[in-house]
Amino acid sequence: MKQEWTLQEKKQIKIFALVAFGLPVLMGILMGISYYQGNDVTPFPNAQMFYPAAGVMLALLLAGDKEKPLPRKFYIGFLITTAVMMITAVVSMLLPDVNWMLVGQYPLMLFTILCWILLFCDKKEIRSMYKLTFSGKGGSWLCILLFLVLYIFRLFLSCAINGEISTFTIIFGNPYTYIAIVSLIISFFLAFTAFFGEEYGWRFFFQPMLQKKFGLKGGVIILGVLWGFWHLPINIFYYSPDTWIISVILQLITCISLAIFFGFGYMKTENIWVPVAMHFLNNNMIAVMTGSSDISGQVCWWIDIPIMIVINLVFIVFIFTKEYKAKQTSTKEEALNIQ
Repeated sequence: MKQEWTLQEKKQIKIFALVAFGLPVLMGILMGISYYQGNDVTPFPNAQMFYPAAGVMLALLLAGDKEKPLPRKFYIGFLITTAVMMITAVVSMLLPDVNWMLVGQYPLMLFTILCWILLFCDKKEIRSMYKLTFSGKGGSWLCILLFLVLYIFRLFLSCAINGEISTFTIIFGNPYTYIAIVSLIISFFLAFTAFFGEEYGWRFFFQPMLQKKFGLKGGVIILGVLWGFWHLPINIFYYSPDTWIISVILQLITCISLAIFFGFGYMKTENIWVPVAMHFLNNNMIAVMTGSSDISGQVCWWIDIPIMIVINLVFIVFIFTKEYKAKQTSTKEEALNIQ
């Protein structure tokens, strides 16, 4: 049953939106200036991934229930990390000759390690209240494995449609591919904050809020649309500057599809680390396939749009699973599982 937001929820959503959607606009302007100066703008999309979680944390710190404890150590550490990533982006404008794709990884890894330490400094019962433990309903690893299988199957479909089956065969006939996939596990622990930065905002906070007001299916689709447009400055100045309109459409299709599957994984397991791991795989498997993590300057074509819709059906069909037919939660505490 759909319900209205309480006054406290509305206040929290305003704070969240101001940070999660306001900062991309502000930093997007600087990103655009840097792009037209001919600089490497990689630090800007890296920083943007932190904004949704930062918005949640500020919302709970400023407008949360004062009677309930918060994982303050981790929250403050993450907010400091977000500030460092933003500063790195601004500094990149002043030092354009630096290889920021490489150098920008150092503060990310350093502060990710700090966040791991601070995470376990907070009490387990408090971490559990805010979905920061690694436990859930069960089936977490199966959900992550399912995503990986579907991701690879989607790649197969893309190659088949484009008449490039040989490319798929070459990739998965190479033993290095499997070594690289396993090595991603180590990489995750050195870079989880960026993917946590999006998922803690989208799945932990915003999805339950939107589903409370618009229903389980409607809420997750609206989230997918907003998530897609959230990428706008990245599409324009990083992903595909020359064909950014098509890139935005492709982004919307992708984000709606992934919002459905990530939302399914989160509701099924009640474990935020499931969508975090999925998001990490989604962004990093491209490096496994191509041998390069540089996804800037892509050229998109109109024919890519129907192809993107077809291959993403592997995720879209999960909107019909029982998780999207479950009884609607009745309160914010039940939706977020904050007791």
